[in-house]
Amino acid sequence: MNKVGHKPVLIGITLMSLLGFFGYELIIKWTVKMLPNKTVYHPIKYVRIEGVFQYLSKNEVQVAVQPLVMKGIFEVDIQEINSTVSALPWVDSVIVKRIWPDAIDIKIYERKPFARWGEKSLITEQGVIFTPSDIGPFNNMILVNGPEMQQAKVLEIMKGIKTALADQAMELKEFNVNNRDAWKIKLSTNLEVLLGRNEQLKKLQRFLRTLDILKQEQVEQMALVDLRYPNGYAVSWKLGAPEIDWRAVTNPTIQ
Repeated sequence: MNKVGHKPVLIGITLMSLLGFFGYELIIKWTVKMLPNKTVYHPIKYVRIEGVFQYLSKNEVQVAVQPLVMKGIFEVDIQEINSTVSALPWVDSVIVKRIWPDAIDIKIYERKPFARWGEKSLITEQGVIFTPSDIGPFNNMILVNGPEMQQAKVLEIMKGIKTALADQAMELKEFNVNNRDAWKIKLSTNLEVLLGRNEQLKKLQRFLRTLDILKQEQVEQMALVDLRYPNGYAVSWKLGAPEIDWRAVTNPTIQ
């Protein structure tokens, strides 16, 4: 029923293997088969899809577009095709053109996920939230939770925290902002840090500076750090963590 250009598909497969994470360039062209006994003036015979895809399936696009192109070249609704393709979760933007005398050209730009948003969605670096059918392959991405309609602000804060932690060789795993604007982060080591509602970045920087006087194994024994104090913080330790001699930590000259 559908004819796919062999050469473009082979190019797409080759580029996919070469580019890996960066996606592959795909150009496909399929033949539109009109319904029996249906007479259409200047029917559309071909649909061409072009784009650099990593996650978007060509079949997904074809299924969405097929019912919309069973018309003549002048009757087809270009805006309807644009809206239908744009509604696909992985589509960032699309350009649809009529190509005389019998073709439709669709250029698609795919979304690039930057982090997870909540339990079911992803978010781009520009703050666009979208929900693919399966986000399982993205479980290694940072999980971000925040109030609705504030995702752009939350994302920018997360980027700053991620950078501050990276300077200390720490990796951010989760960033949460609740409806009361209280922040909480979780590191890749599963250490949780409560930042509260006020001066959160200032408190985080103060906490990170204090880590210079601790040994790496002592930091790794922390289970939870509560920074919601004006002049200090509280630490909950992992079960079985050895007791720390804080006098020796704060004054190394004490024997």
